[in-house]
Amino acid sequence: MPASMGVFIFPAIISVVVSVGAYLWGGFPALFLVVLLAVLETTLSFDNAVVNAKVLARMDARWQRLFLVWGIPVAVFGTRFVLPIFIVAAAAGLSPLSVANLALFDPSQYGEYIEKAHVAIAAFGAAFLFMVSLKYFFNDRKTVHWITIVEKYLPSWGGIEAIEVALTLSVLLLCSFIVPAEAATILFAGTVGVVLFIIIEGVAQSFEMAGTHVATAGAALFVYLNVLDAAFSLDGVVGAFAVTSSLPVIIAGLGIGAVFVRAFTVYLVRARTLESLIYLEHGAHWAILGLALAMLATIFVRVPEAITGLIGLVFVTLAYISSRREMRRV
Repeated sequence: MPASMGVFIFPAIISVVVSVGAYLWGGFPALFLVVLLAVLETTLSFDNAVVNAKVLARMDARWQRLFLVWGIPVAVFGTRFVLPIFIVAAAAGLSPLSVANLALFDPSQYGEYIEKAHVAIAAFGAAFLFMVSLKYFFNDRKTVHWITIVEKYLPSWGGIEAIEVALTLSVLLLCSFIVPAEAATILFAGTVGVVLFIIIEGVAQSFEMAGTHVATAGAALFVYLNVLDAAFSLDGVVGAFAVTSSLPVIIAGLGIGAVFVRAFTVYLVRARTLESLIYLEHGAHWAILGLALAMLATIFVRVPEAITGLIGLVFVTLAYISSRREMRRV
């Protein structure tokens, strides 16, 4: 077995243990739902893994191991349990303790609160993902282009100071005018997403440029990756309640998916996949932009989870095909 494939051993063990636990807890129905959510989370998050891999490559081996192992509790319980609780608490005017109590003992009511907090969740996630994608496309050092008709013009706009911030805030402002009743929520949650991206990205870059404090730079990138994972996964948490209202099943299913996505991220780094498949990163960032637009669209209309997931899958698949063609051409 190649050394890079070894990263999947731990997720496989976790999956077996959790699946057995689900069966013992709720029989075949619970096991089926856990497997369904795990498959959906894994297959629809390849774009997340590709973008994470680019960031992970900037971290040393120690922080990569921490991301894979110790970052899992953050991904499973932080992003998929704790973070939604705080968002729901802020949106509903309840204490986090009260919301946690609902999540554990009254999942149906908790699911209703999650749905009511959807505007805040969508605005936060969309704003953060907009910043991720736009910063990539407006990078004036970017020389390789996939969808050339569009991408070749964007780096020249990168010389405008903070253009991605201006565009993201403009989109949020437009959405607030369309839905004036939710204007405060959209602007507040979206601005938090923008500010959080600027702070974390800025801290990580400043430490890297200094050339020292490797541990501190790794910590900043570790935080950035977990926030990025949260932004990707928030819509999945909301969508999971359409499958089941059982919080243990949701955490188990999405948790397995999160573990495999993280393992796939480390695999991409160790196998140097992004170096050979040159357009894969482009496809992932187009997928991020599509996901951000889809999350904003959910403020106005109902967008099925399958559609938001397929956006990413389609872009990454097409980028993979283009990369393979380029490899044969060289």
